Amino acid sequence: MEALNGFRLCVISVLIFLTTLTQTLSSTAFHDTENEDWESYVSIPNTILTYGSEMEEAEWQMVQKKGNQFVVNGQPFYVNGFNTYWMMVFATDESTRGKVTDVFKHASSVGMSVCRTWAFNDGQWRALQKSPSVYDEEVFKALDFVVSEAKKYRIRLILSLVNNWDSYGGKAQYVKWGNAAGLNLTSDDDFFSHPTLIGYYKDHVKAVLNRVNTFTNITYKDDPTIFAWELMNEPRCTSDSSGDKLQEWIQEMAFFVKSVDPKHLVEIGLEGFYGPSTPQRFQFNPNTLAQQVGTDFIRNHQVLGVDFASVHIYPDSWISQSVDDSHIPFVKSWMESHIDDAEKYLGMPVVFGEFGVSAKDPGYNSTYRDTLINTVYKTILNSTKKGGSGAGSLLWQFFPDGTDYMDDGYAIVLSKAPSTSSMISLQSTRLALFNSLCSERCHWGCNKKKVLQKVLYHDDEL
Repeated sequence: MEALNGFRLCVISVLIFLTTLTQTLSSTAFHDTENEDWESYVSIPNTILTYGSEMEEAEWQMVQKKGNQFVVNGQPFYVNGFNTYWMMVFATDESTRGKVTDVFKHASSVGMSVCRTWAFNDGQWRALQKSPSVYDEEVFKALDFVVSEAKKYRIRLILSLVNNWDSYGGKAQYVKWGNAAGLNLTSDDDFFSHPTLIGYYKDHVKAVLNRVNTFTNITYKDDPTIFAWELMNEPRCTSDSSGDKLQEWIQEMAFFVKSVDPKHLVEIGLEGFYGPSTPQRFQFNPNTLAQQVGTDFIRNHQVLGVDFASVHIYPDSWISQSVDDSHIPFVKSWMESHIDDAEKYLGMPVVFGEFGVSAKDPGYNSTYRDTLINTVYKTILNSTKKGGSGAGSLLWQFFPDGTDYMDDGYAIVLSKAPSTSSMISLQSTRLALFNSLCSERCHWGCNKKKVLQKVLYHDDEL
């Protein structure tokens, strides 16, 4: 009887909410067509964007993985998010710290729920890690501020722990430290195999994960604000195209991170290239170089301790810099192949952790950018409405007003991109609704919610 009453209450809640939604958005039909007029969508009320968190949980809880979905408090957690890598550095200086708050405030206003940012800056200007295991406390406090502000705006963080590239230090800086210690290293890829450099990285992992936030007094490894740890931003090991060297590093580091922090999710940070273990998937790679950089999407993600898959999407870097309509079909097939792999072979969610197009590309225009974003969002939704592995996407990258001088060409500033802003809001709303209404407590399988599909996608069949 208690279960029946709970079910009745759940149904009543859903009906009331659907009625409210219909009245609120009566002028906004959710058509799932090839060319949506995104500019016709008005600003989405904040009460809808935050419905799930307000109605279902007063407490900030850890994100977990259940099969091929993320869950929070027993409900699915599909992600619409963004990247802003420089927040720790900006938070170090009082004159720029307010921009960190602006990022979260603006992202929250369009319903974004996850931010990916750097928890590293090795040996560079305003370095977090000035030398192996030597940290600048003021910069660490700046990272504390980033985490505390994210919590304030109900945005979770994916924190990346080192860079493959030279920016912000990366594996090259670790090799420089090793050579300064007399190791006589010859390749940046020694980062993945030399015991001393592996020790440097593990010490950094311990320093970050065991850090007690000076603003919240919560240890990072206990903080639900942190969605996941990322082992490395876009790891590649070009010196070993077999992929064995990187595979061994992933195995060791995923296990190590879990040994320090078994509570949080872990992902690798891969771009998603198919490697030697799956030559039948080479057809989906953007170019022939992709299968030779030492990464191997399926093999890498079968490692014990890796909780979800990561993929990036950059046709303007991988195929041709000039904007071309042929990039759009690639984006769709690239995403669908990885979602399919995550479901059939990996049994885990996949997050498209970076995607975008540069305004500096020849032939760029904002309409093309919206078409690319629309393609990514629709592909996620097609997986979402089946309860599939396509767990979300993170725009590269999201900027507040007044930070144009940091723009690498990919920056999205809401005040300057109304059509993109509306598109982001709509995606956030759709995913927030799904997260709120798809609940085991309603005894309602995610692939059977015809009413929900009708509201979200205007499906023709009842």
